Amino acid sequence: MWFSKSKHGDLPLSNTSQTPEWSKLFHQLAAQAKDERLKCYYSTPIVSGETSLKEVPFVAMDFETTGLNAEEDAILTIGLVPFTIDRVHCNGSRHWVVNPNRELNEESVVIHGITDSEVRNAPQLDQILDSVLDALAGKIVVVHYKNIERQFFNNALLNSIGEGIQFPVVDTLDIEYAIQRRECAGWFNKLKGKKPGSVRLGHARERYGLPVYQPHHALTDALATAELLQAQLQYHFNRDSTLSVIWQ
Repeated sequence: MWFSKSKHGDLPLSNTSQTPEWSKLFHQLAAQAKDERLKCYYSTPIVSGETSLKEVPFVAMDFETTGLNAEEDAILTIGLVPFTIDRVHCNGSRHWVVNPNRELNEESVVIHGITDSEVRNAPQLDQILDSVLDALAGKIVVVHYKNIERQFFNNALLNSIGEGIQFPVVDTLDIEYAIQRRECAGWFNKLKGKKPGSVRLGHARERYGLPVYQPHHALTDALATAELLQAQLQYHFNRDSTLSVIWQ
């Protein structure tokens, strides 16, 4: 897969100037962490913002949850898919079902298809945390809508081990939103009434000719997110661009 710049060059994304240098922040977080699993996660070296995209180890992450309120709802499943800009490493993919310690409401079951019987004997998040953090360690997390994964993961750990978690993300929704806004910029587009397209995962994938996957399965959605980022980078970025232009 060879990357070329779009006619606009590298797309500037909002707020990336406020992104911390995560490799340095992780050193501080490792010193502050009390849970040994978190300490180990933060102690694993990660790439700096000056690393070229072609050298970045990514991992796409997706959650299915009992609802959309990170303060009240819980994680049901976790899907992880490691990849680079050139290749998806399907053999390294992971999927876990998590016991949310509550009955599932009918509306959420209709969406994700996960039932009470599936989660009743599933492990608690604390029981699989070692494996989850091992799969994330040293990689840059890629998500489609960062508020879900960041808030749910942080709150889940606060509730289970008494400590939250911080981690860098690349958000394919934010990237697609920036692309759509740029494609509709200018007086001529306004005159034509051109409006930004939907940035939902499935709709965004359609623009790049990516295959249709059944939504609302954490592993499949993680794979879909990984492929979407690869396509976005190919169409709109240079493979020698630095990670700092897209991470948050």
